[in-house]
Amino acid sequence: MGAQIISGKELSAKIREELKQKVAGIKTAKGITPGLAVILVGDDPASAIYVNNKEKACGELGMHSEVVRLSGDTTQSELLELIDQYNIAPHIHGVLVQLPLPGHIDESEVLKKINPQKDVDGFHVANAGSLFTGLPGLVACTPKGIIKLIKSAMPDIEGKNAVVIGRSNIVGKPVAILLMNENATVTICHSRTKNLPAVCAGADILVAAIGRPEFVTGDFIKPGAVVIDVGTSRVDGKLKGDVKFDEAAAIAGYITPVPGGVGPVTITMLMENTIEAAELYG
Repeated sequence: MGAQIISGKELSAKIREELKQKVAGIKTAKGITPGLAVILVGDDPASAIYVNNKEKACGELGMHSEVVRLSGDTTQSELLELIDQYNIAPHIHGVLVQLPLPGHIDESEVLKKINPQKDVDGFHVANAGSLFTGLPGLVACTPKGIIKLIKSAMPDIEGKNAVVIGRSNIVGKPVAILLMNENATVTICHSRTKNLPAVCAGADILVAAIGRPEFVTGDFIKPGAVVIDVGTSRVDGKLKGDVKFDEAAAIAGYITPVPGGVGPVTITMLMENTIEAAELYG
């Protein structure tokens, strides 16, 4: 019997219904509409799709949305000046700069410029530090969504063995901390990990976030495990995850597809963070 599919689309639809009600409540109680500003620099096709999806999600939930599309030759100082304007704009509660940025712009400087109270991507060092030290703050969208996906299949994470493949600041590290917050026992693996398949095969929860298409094969999977595939690589025009789906699905208990797994929930968590920022700081 194959694994059950954890549908990010279905989970997102359920969460968005709840968020729609929350937006309506904020409008009534506080007289404000949660607002998200998204800044896109350049003409990367994938980034343009992501931005359009975020704009559409805002409209669906009754939120205010502003998208600024800048040319690829926009200077760093021009971008920072625009962020400054949004940092103090009372009608905007979330500011997001779509990554990646053109090579002449320092990504770290841009992320540091965003007001942490409006950093709905959760990338600012202040929010990352809050997560690390257990203080309140905006949590990065993909890791936050991964926990919701896991809990939809395995409501009680406490005491489970979790393995995260990948140690990026955007996914690997924060999702490991969130899993520890749920009292899982967490192992972070990476390119220097020895006997990687054997380490992963002991995991009740396996999160693959390395950006290497179909790297995780069946011998990485513990029977009945929850497998979350974060990878999105385009191979011969098709979107592939980090997990070799057919092999993993034959062994796992639950698995996310690519596409239709982590992606939709990530955008929904962006909406949730913007609403949270409006509630806390609006």
